[in-house]
Amino acid sequence: MTARTPIGNAAVCVIGAGPAGALIADRLADAGREVVVLEAGPRFDPADRLERMERSIRPAHGPPDVWETGGNRDAYSDSGERPYPLNHARVKGVGGTTLHWQGMVMRLHEDDFRSESARGVGVDWPISYEELRPHYAGAESELGVAGADDNPFGPPREEPFPMPAFPPSYSDSLFTSACEDLEIATHSVPNARNSAPYDGRGACAGYGTCQPVCPSRAKYDATVHVERAEKKGATVIDRAPVRRLEHDADRITAARYTIPGGETHRQEADAFVVACGGVETPRLLLLSASQQYPDGLANTSGLVGRYFTEHLFAGMGGTLDEQTRQNHVGFLTSESHQFYDEADDELAPFKLEFLNYAGPSPVEEALAGDDWGDPLLERLRGSYGTHLGVGALVEQLPSEDSYVGLDPDVTDDRGDPVPEIHWSIDERALRTLERANDLQRAILEELDAEITWRVGPENTGPAFHHMGTTRMGADPADSVVDPDLRTHDLSNCWIVSSSVFPTGGALNPTLTIAALALRAADRIDVAL
Repeated sequence: MTARTPIGNAAVCVIGAGPAGALIADRLADAGREVVVLEAGPRFDPADRLERMERSIRPAHGPPDVWETGGNRDAYSDSGERPYPLNHARVKGVGGTTLHWQGMVMRLHEDDFRSESARGVGVDWPISYEELRPHYAGAESELGVAGADDNPFGPPREEPFPMPAFPPSYSDSLFTSACEDLEIATHSVPNARNSAPYDGRGACAGYGTCQPVCPSRAKYDATVHVERAEKKGATVIDRAPVRRLEHDADRITAARYTIPGGETHRQEADAFVVACGGVETPRLLLLSASQQYPDGLANTSGLVGRYFTEHLFAGMGGTLDEQTRQNHVGFLTSESHQFYDEADDELAPFKLEFLNYAGPSPVEEALAGDDWGDPLLERLRGSYGTHLGVGALVEQLPSEDSYVGLDPDVTDDRGDPVPEIHWSIDERALRTLERANDLQRAILEELDAEITWRVGPENTGPAFHHMGTTRMGADPADSVVDPDLRTHDLSNCWIVSSSVFPTGGALNPTLTIAALALRAADRIDVAL
């Protein structure tokens, strides 16, 4: 049975065992620091991954079921103009959301760090791409990234990827031909999954269930660094949700957490790292309100929870009169950043994604009818394997009107107010969704595809990349953390999460989270 009592003489208390918390814990444990990690969710048994994979492909189970998300523990409220299905794509547990992510890892473009200067909208980051560049390389090495230097639109890099890129899929070849005729360049997708044995883990075995389960561990997840940190002496306490950060005038003194059975403990430390993601991080700070900080901890700017930002999805797909081999690959192998840096104050950056999992799976196709035996086989031969689709991710501008707050009328299983998500979408993003749809339609028409579905401005949804709620900046009046990710208000508290992103760009955030975590770990070690 795991001991869940506090440890003495802790130098660092890390709250959250996702990729940011795990990398911080590993790096600081390697530096000889006494590290304790408090994780709200359980430690999942690796031996259960095959069973979870099987559960994920059965129609009776939705995405939250696979990693046991939902119920009173994960309750939330939704008050914005657009619905926000928070529990559809989050995991509470050791490893965090990397347990079910797709695993795509791109570096932000240079102009993403200078949005106001280069595009006339948003704000500039207080750090540049060049400052983060060596940490990007470190993050690619730590996570294990398979990629190729074939993206002519990406930011400058000299460092080789740790592993070669995955080859293009069969459906990629169909898209490539159409894109060449339309003068749209395609290139490989960097993936945090092993294309060859790496870091003691085997190469991808091709299960195709990457989101939500990789049973072989070829896809990186944060348990890699949690286990590494523990071998170096770190202590990881699971099922220990932190409910409040105790503090004096300018320092956190303890993290108060509850363990199964209801017993409450206080973990003291010299430094605290809040790494709970873009929703639970502001929630914890708001729950820690006090006489000293009546509006929430680290919130003298009034911006904790504000500027909740997402990536928006645009997509279009249909069928061909030939085989496309859909669902043979469970992740993306080709994309296009050609239009990314055309962004300005009217149109947002976006990337095109060529989907390897468009259309129903064989199980879904079979269940769509009531035939059996040879008639079913004949139907599947005629309908399965002919689907294809093109996706896109689009940047949303940060706005104070999109926020994560507390709902005092709804409480979780411990009696604490749940997070309230208030989400809206800006007109620039809506225009860009239309632009992405136009390109997607042109590609599909070039293939003579029958278009059967579209996701655009009227029915877009989030990519579940929670950003912006404790934004980074040099001025304490308009930001929550400084360029080193230390809170302006509290000298021994750092926030390491996508919540610190001042703007989101249109690229998957995990590699940037990892790079910021490595950079912050160096600075925390110096500060101790």
